[in-house]
Amino acid sequence: MTDFFATAPRGFEELLAAELRGLGLASARVRRGGVSFSESLAAAYRACLWSRLANRILLPIARFEAEDEQALYDGVQGIDWSAHLGVDNTLAVDFTGVRARIAHGRFAQQRVKDAVVDQLRDASGARPSVDTDQPDVRVNVHMMEAAVTVAIDLSGESLHQRGYRRQGRSAPLKENLAAAMLLRGDWPTLAAQGGALIDPMCGSGTLLIEAVWMATDTAPGLLRTRFGFHHWRGHDDALWKPLIDEALERQARGAEKPPTILGFDQDEEAVAASRDHLRRVGLADCVPVECAGLSQLQRPADRPRGLVITNPPYGQRLAEQHELVPLYLSLGQTLKTRFAGWRAMVLNGSGCALGLKPERSWQVFNGPIECRLERFELQAGGGEATPAQDLVNRLHKNQRQLKKWLAREAIHAYRVYDADIPEYALAVDVYNSQDARWLHVQEYAAPATVDAGKAQARLRAALSVLPGALGTDPSKLVYKVRQRQRGEHQYQRLAEQGQYLEVQEGPCRLLVNLTDHLDTGLFLDHRPVRQWIGENARGKHFLNLYAYTGAATVHAGLGGAASTTSVDLSKTYLGWLQRNLHRNQLNSPVHALVQEDVMAWLKGCDRRYDLIFLDPPSFSSSKRMAGSLDIQRDHVALIQAAAACLSEDGLMIFSTNRKGFKLDPVLHEQFSIEDRTAWSIPKDFQRHVWVHGCWYIQLSERERHQ
Repeated sequence: MTDFFATAPRGFEELLAAELRGLGLASARVRRGGVSFSESLAAAYRACLWSRLANRILLPIARFEAEDEQALYDGVQGIDWSAHLGVDNTLAVDFTGVRARIAHGRFAQQRVKDAVVDQLRDASGARPSVDTDQPDVRVNVHMMEAAVTVAIDLSGESLHQRGYRRQGRSAPLKENLAAAMLLRGDWPTLAAQGGALIDPMCGSGTLLIEAVWMATDTAPGLLRTRFGFHHWRGHDDALWKPLIDEALERQARGAEKPPTILGFDQDEEAVAASRDHLRRVGLADCVPVECAGLSQLQRPADRPRGLVITNPPYGQRLAEQHELVPLYLSLGQTLKTRFAGWRAMVLNGSGCALGLKPERSWQVFNGPIECRLERFELQAGGGEATPAQDLVNRLHKNQRQLKKWLAREAIHAYRVYDADIPEYALAVDVYNSQDARWLHVQEYAAPATVDAGKAQARLRAALSVLPGALGTDPSKLVYKVRQRQRGEHQYQRLAEQGQYLEVQEGPCRLLVNLTDHLDTGLFLDHRPVRQWIGENARGKHFLNLYAYTGAATVHAGLGGAASTTSVDLSKTYLGWLQRNLHRNQLNSPVHALVQEDVMAWLKGCDRRYDLIFLDPPSFSSSKRMAGSLDIQRDHVALIQAAAACLSEDGLMIFSTNRKGFKLDPVLHEQFSIEDRTAWSIPKDFQRHVWVHGCWYIQLSERERHQ
């Protein structure tokens, strides 16, 4: 018997030991970083061919102590390397360490290589070459403190590389991690019982292929053309060939009863990658893969039992974060409503809740990403007891209170919840578009005094109940974190989806974008002001300063304004405004758009307007504007400049959402001012009236007659 060591992905040592015992390696024992076993060389070959979980099968050939690099060199020199490779072979050295005496791994790697090469050159006058990609013999050196183990890597390339992937194609889910997911889900038993398997987000098809091979008793190493032992001088081909013959026979028998396995993905490139990989392993006719989203997913009618298994996106990039919550909730809703009686395995690397309680979960790592491998037993009407019941109750209460008002006023976009309960610091807006009801959810950033873990748990609970409480498909929920935006960050794009929805506001058809920006393109709290403008704009010349996406301009235009002028520094928002005008058949020269800094434009304004809407940001700065705008500091000068463009009997509506804003008393000496704050706040925003202010401003009698 010879000692061997199988390395394992972190967290799967016990699973690997059970697998090796199932392969006949009865001596398999869990050790740090893997599994040791004392067996014949043929048993080690069997592990190379059949292990779905191991990374490498190592044959230790020496152990010694080394306090420094010279002792490491001397220890390696003490091994008879002619028993393992010759000068015509190529060589590579892998070095790993745990609290190693030699901290610099690359230097230690170099010294090991030197020791091997120097010994062979001294004996024969020639030396082997180094090939780090596909060497004939790969030497593995592990150093724990001063203890050194030198081994021959019988695997060569890591065993998770099954041999079917095209070079250069990324594989975010390693094959042995996919196999571990299937084993944790007890797929072999389900397959033997006639169960089906579905991967709704199949990516490049890794889970699909591993599932077929597992169900058909196909050795995962059967496609590989080379292992690390093939050019090792200790290799015994007479032991290897019978294992290959046996594996081929078992594969042929298993293929007689192929399992039902289906793959789906909404990304066409992922579907193409899956089909390509299935074709390369000869399974293209056995596993159909379709381009479809979660909403189209259905359980096969003739399969009461089966496994849904998937590796959803993790959203490592900031721009993806807001997409993940509805995706995971939609996955949970799909599992709960369409797969009763089935089992589900989800590799959750995002921390997002599915709205279901896992029957069991394990901590695993997908590369450097810490994940939870979650297993669900899906029962009819099952799932987690409703979390955040107090939030659900408040949402239902708010909906009841708003229902008659919404119907009477024909309001299609409104705020239903605004941090009513301190523990759930969210703003929830409902957008009833032409195609569906959408939820736009913003989390107010929690103060540093709030425990981050508890805040996250409450957030996940809240997001899991919102779609059900408000009668919305989870895929139609968009989630963002709302923070105070300063400088250029206030214009930062969150995504590039370009998905615009149309919502109705009075007679206006307005475009909103829930995903790409922090704001949606429609400030819902300004609804009464916009409606008033539309009702009172007939025959008037209207000026919209800091026009944003132009909802007020559209109201004025449809209300019969003689002309409108909209001024904003943002090219993006003016383009959006133009689309809103076109959508409402207001694409006329009388509706002028001006891309310029408002203060600079006002200084050059030489005409008068009957109605001015002035709704500046609380703070703004840009490379294209002189200095910055702070509305508390600068509002006097701004109002004075705008009033210079006001006709004698004209009206300016000035509003701001700057918290704690105070109107400077000097303005009351120059203008006739009426505080309209209470009137301007709609019913759905009356929970936080202190953050909004609105005033009617007209020229004083003295100013009119000057």
